[in-house]
Amino acid sequence: MDTTKLTLHSQFRIGEVDPRIFGGFLEHMGRAVYQGVFEPESAHADEDGFRRDVLSALERLKMTAMRYPGGNFASGFHWLDGIGPRSQRPVIRELAWQSIEPNQVGTDEYIRLCRKMGWTPMLTVNLGTGTPEEARNWVEYCNAPAGTRFSNLRAANGSPDPHGVKLWCLGNEMDGPWQLGHVPAEQYAIRAQQAAHMMKSVDPSIELVVCGSCGVGMSTYMEWDRQVLEHIGKLADYISLHRYVGNQNNNTADYLAVTNSIDQQIEEMDAACRFVQAKTRSGLRPYLCFDEWNVWYKNMEMDGEGKFAPHLIEEIYNLEDALVVAGFLNSFIRHADVVKIANIAQIVNVIAPLQTRGADLLVQTIYHPFEMYARRREGLSLQVSISGPDYSSPTYGTTRVIDSSAILNGEKLHVFATNRSVSEFARVEVHLADRKLTGLESGELLTGASAMVANTFEQPDVVRPQVFSAVEFLDGKAIFELPPLSLVALTFHQ
Repeated sequence: MDTTKLTLHSQFRIGEVDPRIFGGFLEHMGRAVYQGVFEPESAHADEDGFRRDVLSALERLKMTAMRYPGGNFASGFHWLDGIGPRSQRPVIRELAWQSIEPNQVGTDEYIRLCRKMGWTPMLTVNLGTGTPEEARNWVEYCNAPAGTRFSNLRAANGSPDPHGVKLWCLGNEMDGPWQLGHVPAEQYAIRAQQAAHMMKSVDPSIELVVCGSCGVGMSTYMEWDRQVLEHIGKLADYISLHRYVGNQNNNTADYLAVTNSIDQQIEEMDAACRFVQAKTRSGLRPYLCFDEWNVWYKNMEMDGEGKFAPHLIEEIYNLEDALVVAGFLNSFIRHADVVKIANIAQIVNVIAPLQTRGADLLVQTIYHPFEMYARRREGLSLQVSISGPDYSSPTYGTTRVIDSSAILNGEKLHVFATNRSVSEFARVEVHLADRKLTGLESGELLTGASAMVANTFEQPDVVRPQVFSAVEFLDGKAIFELPPLSLVALTFHQ
């Protein structure tokens, strides 16, 4: 295979990489909360009932903004059910996933978990079956100093100081007919505008994420976004994007080309934001919040059948899935000027990088690219000019064999590259045009025997990163070779 040349220049900058693109998502669905992060009866439980083994593994991912409590669950969740003495909280049949919800984890437990983990709290208000006033009251509970009705309630529940939640989502997937309280765009826009005004009246410092159209295949795509953004105006700081992908056609090369479509989705949503900004002659524009993204297509079990903590959408991930997760992260970095928040959905058991089974914990393949990137996330995203072999994807068109992104952090250059070829080694040359690369500080390679290999509880280390140091330096350029179906994360000295 011909050499792929990655050419960069330290002044060709896209923007600062926002650490919040390395966020997560924790929803009251299946075993994500109960038997996931929270299991008081587990041998791993800490003093608050959270599983130490799960939290220890999550800590390595350096996650930032943690979205909660949903997801579809949010459209039927009333936050008052999840506060106060646990013995007095109602047990309900929640309607999003048809499961039993005991409300043993709610606002204050979630905030406690965020404090343990150093996560930025990110709450989704109920604009499905809830009201704008209910959303406003939740902001008062979380952020107002003691002395008013709901802030006093927080203090009585053991938190005299405000929780200080600065990120709030105005509902979830409200353009989806499956959503509790689903309404047309104009009605959601009114509801969101009312909630936003009241919420910011309580705490003007909060940032708000308005619901965008939740999928590129939706009939509402782009038109919903235009209508909502025009109506809500300057009250929206971000607009949400969602995307789940999969290899439904059992074609690995085609599946790995999905990054073309992810790039396109980001650029189209950015265009909608810029259009509304120009049309309304505003000096402000909302940025993008990719607050649900992941691989999901194998396990579609979403009916809890009235059970507590049922096994729902517990996807098993393989090597090709891990390479697609790397593709999402490359796309976010390549669009650092507009993508400011992103949340992998989810963090444990439910379409997640971690899975529990009794006292055991499994690290899935998709965990590893997230960790490899998170270690190297600080700095400025650089434009990457890719010159080299390509192939034709039946679904996504012409696709480079090498997918890449790069981050400049002072005297260090972080380069990420994926070889999408299913059979050939790829020779890659990195050239920082205005500087010389002088050495390799660290390198990690993720690959496996085939696209379909996966980690299991019985064989947990089938796919895991290896130290990678096989880099040559010639005239200030770095040269290396990648195996088929592999990802490398490299940190260079200049």
